[in-house]
Amino acid sequence: MDAFEKVRTKLETQPQEEYEIINAEVKHGGFVYYQEGCCLVRSKDEEADSENYEVLFNLEELKLDQPFIDCIRVAPDEKYVAAKIRTEDSEASTCIVVKLTDQPVMEASFPNVSSFEWVKDEEDEDVLFYTFQRNLRCHDVYRATFGDNKRNERFYTEKDPSFFVFLYLTKDSRFLTLNIMNKTTSEVWLIDGLSPWDPPVLIQKRIHGVLYYVEHRDDELYILTNVGEPTEFKLMRTAADTPAIMNWDLFFTMKRNTKVVDLDMFKDHCVLFLKHSNLLYVNVIGLADDSVRSLKLPPWACGFIMDTNSDPKNCPFQLCSPIRPPKYYTYKFAEGKLFEETGHEDPITKTSRVLRLEAKSKDGKLVPMTIFHKTDTEDLQKKPLLVHVYGAYGMDLKMNFRPERRVLVDDGWILAYCHVRGGGELGLQWHTDGCLTKKLNGLADLEACIKTLHGQGFSQPSLTSLTAFSAGGVLVGALCNSNPELLRAVTLEAPFLDVLNTMMDTTLPLTLEELEEWGNPSSDEKHKSYIKHYCPCENIKPQHYPSVHITAYENDERVPLKGIVNYTEKLKEAVMEYSKIAGEGYQNPNVILDIQPGGNHVIEDSHKKITAQIKFLYEELGLDSTSVFEDLKKYLKF
Repeated sequence: MDAFEKVRTKLETQPQEEYEIINAEVKHGGFVYYQEGCCLVRSKDEEADSENYEVLFNLEELKLDQPFIDCIRVAPDEKYVAAKIRTEDSEASTCIVVKLTDQPVMEASFPNVSSFEWVKDEEDEDVLFYTFQRNLRCHDVYRATFGDNKRNERFYTEKDPSFFVFLYLTKDSRFLTLNIMNKTTSEVWLIDGLSPWDPPVLIQKRIHGVLYYVEHRDDELYILTNVGEPTEFKLMRTAADTPAIMNWDLFFTMKRNTKVVDLDMFKDHCVLFLKHSNLLYVNVIGLADDSVRSLKLPPWACGFIMDTNSDPKNCPFQLCSPIRPPKYYTYKFAEGKLFEETGHEDPITKTSRVLRLEAKSKDGKLVPMTIFHKTDTEDLQKKPLLVHVYGAYGMDLKMNFRPERRVLVDDGWILAYCHVRGGGELGLQWHTDGCLTKKLNGLADLEACIKTLHGQGFSQPSLTSLTAFSAGGVLVGALCNSNPELLRAVTLEAPFLDVLNTMMDTTLPLTLEELEEWGNPSSDEKHKSYIKHYCPCENIKPQHYPSVHITAYENDERVPLKGIVNYTEKLKEAVMEYSKIAGEGYQNPNVILDIQPGGNHVIEDSHKKITAQIKFLYEELGLDSTSVFEDLKKYLKF
């Protein structure tokens, strides 16, 4: 807490309008490991906010373009540290292992590593387990040792191409879990943290449609799973030596319409981070007496940021929203209370408002929305509106802090986040109701949200824009085809627009993995016909479209550039054809395709991309952008 106070004091002396991305950081023993400039460094915990640090490795030696540390893991006895390093223009990561001697040296380097964890064997030797990623798929697990007994061997290979593998070390470091998953099914093996060379133990063989995740405490396994009715997540437990599903006992159930965001295990408590009816909660479960304390978090909060923490007495985390930077909170078990960071209150809390509304979809389903706008705005109908949507893979709509979103609200914009079916905001069923042959539910939800916003006095079609990235492009593209009159402008980033042709191509890295989300048009005529019905690329026709700005990445492995180019060309042809029909005086919408170099899927912090998108929106909606770019310069440190 003393160190925290030092950091808080230092932050309060900095200009409030400046924000920057925090690099990966991990505490181990008396040290903090993090990135400083182009170096992996460590410093004493109490000096973490000073310039007294020891350089462990210079990232420039890897000959990468602007490398940054994505993840850090320290070996149990602090003999080695491993760091995963990548660049902004690629998803491929390199794992380096540094030996922590008087003169730290790089012991090894492994390419294409996804997840990795350390354990210590019976001989007190550090063993690094890591997954190897090829074509975005993680099927192979390796284990390596260093020093005099150096070796590197493949430990496990997953044969089913639709599954992937990742590693997770239980909070007490007792077990390394080998998690084998696809979108709907999982299987977990336990690797004994005390005997990592022994064969792993299977908890439960994969059962189609059953997901489960595992934590450990006092020889008991705590299992977060959707097994049983209703098919939503619930917490179960069993003895570690009888892990099969027949021995799982129900321990805690969630309310309906609840999304489990995360779980953290402590010596005497289990903490669940939840989203219920679009509001955030923390449930603290006492493991000695099974007591439950449910804490409703501030209504402005839209997302959690989990902190790496080894203190058994406190559970720290951060809360954030799209327009408000993260704020620290700590739950202290001994006092049974939640403490929030004190000090300077962000002025955005007084100048803006957050609203939780619902729209009624065609089938009567209520769709939640989160809306932000300035409190002193008198006529909201005349204000520009930016609508956000995703609606796929059971993933929540991203609502992390983005400085450019704050700038827009300060400049009078209304931001609306539509939590449509296909996403995960209301639990697993919310996802199920918007995938495969129910994808059109997400489209109906989005249409209902925008019409509800307009009906309740939030902006109007001529001032309404819609934005999405990746799979969110499916719903945006579909809406542009079916109800273009609702929108004036659209911005898309790495959008998925050619669903049919992409899912027909099994040579692409993720096609097999994503059949349970979109269907299999190659072998199922029902799936093929349904995809054709909503696929943005398949339904372009001569009509008036909103203006469209697309940012794509040259070597994107997740969303092939070919499909985006195909969509753009067909859209331009349809626009030109309609222009001939509309006759003289018709103003064509702009269709812009901005292809960026590199192979990353989404580069959130690209100043060039952010500037181009905002410039496009202001020009299309006929707004004065003078002040907004001055503010952006302050926030984004151009």
